[in-house]
Amino acid sequence: MRRLHVEGLRVSTNGGKGLVHGIDLHVDEGEWLSIVGESGSGKSMTAFAIADLLPRGVRREAGAITLNGEDILHRSPAELRKLRGSAISYVFQDYQGAFTPFIRLGTQMAEAIRAHRRVGARESTSMIHGALEEVGLDGGVFAERYPFQLSGGQLQRASLATAMLLSPQLLIADEPTTALDAVTQAAVLDLINSLRERHGCSVLFITHDLRCVIRHADRVAVMRSGDVIETGETSGVVAHPERSYTRDLFAAVPRIDIRQKRLPVHNQKVVS
Repeated sequence: MRRLHVEGLRVSTNGGKGLVHGIDLHVDEGEWLSIVGESGSGKSMTAFAIADLLPRGVRREAGAITLNGEDILHRSPAELRKLRGSAISYVFQDYQGAFTPFIRLGTQMAEAIRAHRRVGARESTSMIHGALEEVGLDGGVFAERYPFQLSGGQLQRASLATAMLLSPQLLIADEPTTALDAVTQAAVLDLINSLRERHGCSVLFITHDLRCVIRHADRVAVMRSGDVIETGETSGVVAHPERSYTRDLFAAVPRIDIRQKRLPVHNQKVVS
C-alpha cells in the first residue's frame, strides 16, 4: 500500500527563488526511504513541505500530496495541525530544542497527547510511561526529569518517544543523529528501525550518513540542487548507480573491508 505520495513538489521563496524543483517521491507502508545529498540540495525543505512546516517566507506547490490515498495538500492550517503529531510525526536534528528546558518531560509529552486526544490523567500517564519504556528509558523516572537532566542520546530517545506517542503512520526524521557520537547514533538508528517494525509505520529519513542508508534504508532518493536525480532500491543504487554524482557520493563512504595502502615509515635518528 502506498503510504505517502508526492507529485510535482516545488518549494520556493516568496521572492521566487526555487529550492525544490518539481520532484516526485513515494513511501510505501512499512518502508524506510532515505533522502541523501549534499548540504543545500533540498532534502530538509522537501521533508518540511510534506506537512507544510516551511519557515516564513517559503511556500510550497505540488500536483499532489497524499497520505494513505487521502489529499493533505489542500488541508487547512487547523487540519494540518491535527495531522502533525498524530498521523505524521517529525524528529529533528536539534533534539535539545525539542523540549522546553524548565518543564518536566512527562508534562510536555502530556501536552502532545491532549492536543490530539481526550484522555484522562491515568491513561495519559500510562501512555507516556509506555512510550518512554519503548525507547529504553525508565518511564517513572524520566517523566519526572527536566530536559537538562538528560544526556544528548537520552533526549533524542525522548523525542522519539514523543513522536511515536500516538502511533503515527509516517515518521519523518531530519538528520536526527548528526549531533550524537557514533555509538549513540547507531543505537538511535536501530531504535528507529525497531519502532518502525513494531508500529508498522513508514520512515522518511533525511541524512548525510550514507552508512546508515546502506544498513537501514529499503530505498534511497538522491537529491542535487533541488532535484531528485536518482531513486531506487538501496542495494541497486549502491551497487549500480546510474549517475556519476551518485557513484561519487557512495564512493566517499569509508570502507573497513578494503586494505588501505600505508605510507612507508622511515626510521629517523633522534637527536637529543
